[in-house]
Parts: sequence; structure tokens; C-alpha cells
Amino acid sequence: MSSSASTSPSSSWRARAEVPADVPAVRELTLAAFGRPAEADVLDALRADEGWLDGLSVVVSHADDPTGSPVGHVVLTRAFIGDVPALALGPVSVHPDHQRSGAGSAAVRAVLDAARARGERYVILLGYPSYYPRFGFGRASEHGITLTIDAPDDAWMALSLDQERHPLPSGTARWAAAFGIG
Repeated sequence: MSSSASTSPSSSWRARAEVPADVPAVRELTLAAFGRPAEADVLDALRADEGWLDGLSVVVSHADDPTGSPVGHVVLTRAFIGDVPALALGPVSVHPDHQRSGAGSAAVRAVLDAARARGERYVILLGYPSYYPRFGFGRASEHGITLTIDAPDDAWMALSLDQERHPLPSGTARWAAAFGIG
């Protein structure tokens, strides 16, 4: 994602790549979104991990906020499906005052667009089965993608960013060490 901000005509949100000055605000909104430190601590550890990819940490702010204060955040980090490079999505954080407002969807769409622009092909995640299919995610198990931990099958999802040219591979998923998944 370029450093320029983007907005959708039908949206009140502006998405942009995270900059170093955003880190404290992103930590605070992640703490507020989850109500516990675990996800914020994972995010801090991801920033120091070799799986961190500059430009794939996206913040969302109100389009009319001249300060660009983050109210939502999402990150993609390097992962693998077998030996094939992929990305892992998460955590996704939206401040409680802005949940169910479209801020999270704006962040996810923006980070997936940034990944496509970089030529990335695949994204995996563990998340709410009622939320992520709207972005094209489906059950990873249907593609022979497995995990090294127990997780609900409907929460274990994968997406090809260009299904026609790059169908999802099969294999065991490996995530950045900060996730503690393997």
C-alpha cells in the first residue's frame, strides 16, 4: 500500500499504511478492542518478527479527521502453506466506539488490496466464520490446508488473491513465531 491515503466514495473511512508514529495509538486501540493485552502483545512481537512486512500493516481513520487518528487496524505477516509463501491476517482491531461501523471492513479490504498490489497470492486466518467470507475467505480444510493446533474448522479460513491464476495450495500452515501456532 502506498503512503497515500485512499477513501471509497461510499465510505467514511480512510485507510493507509501504518507509520511508526501510529504504533502507540494502534496498541491502545487493540487493547480497547479486545479488552485484554494478548492481541496487543502479539502485535508488538510481530513488529520485531522476521515475518513483518512493511506496508501490510494498515490503519483506518475517519475520512474527515485531519489528524488521521487510527480507529481500526489490521496486519498481514509472512506465513506459509507447506513451502508456499502466504500471508496471515490478524489481529484485526477496531476501537469499541467504532465497531459495526464499517471501519474493520475498510481495513481488511485495504490490506488485501495492498497484498494484491505486492503480488502476494494467499492469505490464511483464524477468525469469525460469520465475518470473513464477505471478503472471499472459505474453509481452509476444503483445500487440504491444515493447522498444527486444534481449531474449529469453520474458523480456519484461506483466500487466494487471484483464484483463477493461483488456486490455493495444500499443506500445513506455518505462521510467524509471535502467534505461537507453528
